[in-house]
Amino acid sequence: MDAATPPHRDRSLDALRAFAILGIVLGHWLVTALVADGGALRTSSPLAYMPWLAPVSWVFQTLAVFFLVGGHVASRSYESARARGTTYGKWLRTRLSRLFGPVAAVLGLWTVAAVCLLLTGTGMSTVHALLKLVLSPLWFLLVFAGLTALTPLVARVNPLWPLAVVLHVDLIRFGFGGPAWLGWINVAAGWLVPYTLGAAWMRGELTRRSGWVLLIGGAAMTALLIAWAGYPASMVGVPGSAVSNLNPPTLAAVTFGVAQCGLALLLRESLRRAMRRPVAWAAVAFVNLSAMTIFLWHQTALMSVTASGLFAGRLPGLHTTPDNFAWVLARLAWLPVFALALMVCWAAFRSYEQGHRRRGGRLSRVVHVHRGRAASKGVRRA
Repeated sequence: MDAATPPHRDRSLDALRAFAILGIVLGHWLVTALVADGGALRTSSPLAYMPWLAPVSWVFQTLAVFFLVGGHVASRSYESARARGTTYGKWLRTRLSRLFGPVAAVLGLWTVAAVCLLLTGTGMSTVHALLKLVLSPLWFLLVFAGLTALTPLVARVNPLWPLAVVLHVDLIRFGFGGPAWLGWINVAAGWLVPYTLGAAWMRGELTRRSGWVLLIGGAAMTALLIAWAGYPASMVGVPGSAVSNLNPPTLAAVTFGVAQCGLALLLRESLRRAMRRPVAWAAVAFVNLSAMTIFLWHQTALMSVTASGLFAGRLPGLHTTPDNFAWVLARLAWLPVFALALMVCWAAFRSYEQGHRRRGGRLSRVVHVHRGRAASKGVRRA
């Protein structure tokens, strides 16, 4: 895998994308609880009972990094497509097929599962809770697909413009008592900030100094908003909370994402050096090749383990109320089991992302590239 990777590929971007995906997965596994309440399951969160755990969300809420990398990669991909004479329509179809190809498998399986659960007498509240966990992450794909489609228009937008939109929306909502629906404008504007930062990064407009400005400025502004403006400390939604920083994104979530983008810029060279190690690069490449499968099926893995565990009774960290630190320790012990269930899902559904094996046993493109280089070296030696 290391030898087949083109020398010009910026492996630090792949490393950042892998960290972002794994951060989302681990974050969901740590703060999502399915509590067995009688014969039903309801969703809960340890953050609702232990708000001092809010810093956990600062580590695992990594969506801004994903949009940063997405803006960088999509902008570069579109410029390359234009240089090759590829039409916008063909470029967009190629980009979106990689996003939505694996979604069909998730929707198909859970449609059948929901019908079967209802027919076997499972309560509507339980089915609703399960479907919400599975389908709610799909909003992220819709926003990302929309920004990808608008890449030719938004790639050169100054990130300060969407940041100003978020600021004014929050000012109207929270400062002047405006309607709550205005917050949904921030779903596009909020994630456009790191997306346009990624495009600017691709053009070489962001330096290491820019990274420090984004990190310090974003972190300081986030701290001020939490301490003085009443924004929640948690960067993910908390059941029962009056305001969520993520649904829809608030100014605090966006400034926090700006700080994350600055940190990503500062870590780029260190990640490049780390990715020169073949084992580290193989792990990152594996996550990138399976990013959509991991993202789409990680909640299913959690729910399958939770449902299977019910046969053994109410297990701590799995079915109990997340209201004490013992639950946190028990949940950490369950993480390897969730990972094993996710690997089973990956083995079953990865073909929807990576493509079925070609007929006749034809080799993959990576193997062709690797063998082609080996052959050319032999010709030069001869």
